[in-house]
Amino acid sequence: MTTAPDFAQRVRGSFARQPAMQLIGAALVRVDVGEVEIVLPFRPEIAQQHGFVHAGIIGTALDSACGYAALSTMPAGAGVLTIEFKLNCLAPAAGERFRLVGRVRKAGRTIVVAEGDAIGIASGGSEKLVSTMTATLMTIQGREGVVD
Repeated sequence: MTTAPDFAQRVRGSFARQPAMQLIGAALVRVDVGEVEIVLPFRPEIAQQHGFVHAGIIGTALDSACGYAALSTMPAGAGVLTIEFKLNCLAPAAGERFRLVGRVRKAGRTIVVAEGDAIGIASGGSEKLVSTMTATLMTIQGREGVVD
């Protein structure tokens, strides 16, 4: 891994500039090398017709968790873009809030493979795994407008 010394500051700054995370109400709560955690509170505006958080919203937040975990392993001046991801919905996304954890499985020079878990947290504090993701991400260098 070629982690830059200011990786956490870069990840936090990039997250703060991402309107999609603001739109759904997500907050970045932890940044480590190769691992990031985002918290998403339940709001009716992000639910589907049965009252569960929409799978597309969970996928959006997990994509960011995996992407920022990948960015934490990249050199200064690099940006990150998702190449592909697979979302497995294991249970209805029910809970008062959700922990979305992205982890790097393998970081190469250009390609990073990451995995993510979405965990629903009930009002009493019990947790349940609701979705998992496998993502492939790409290091972008030297492209105008794609620097994190």
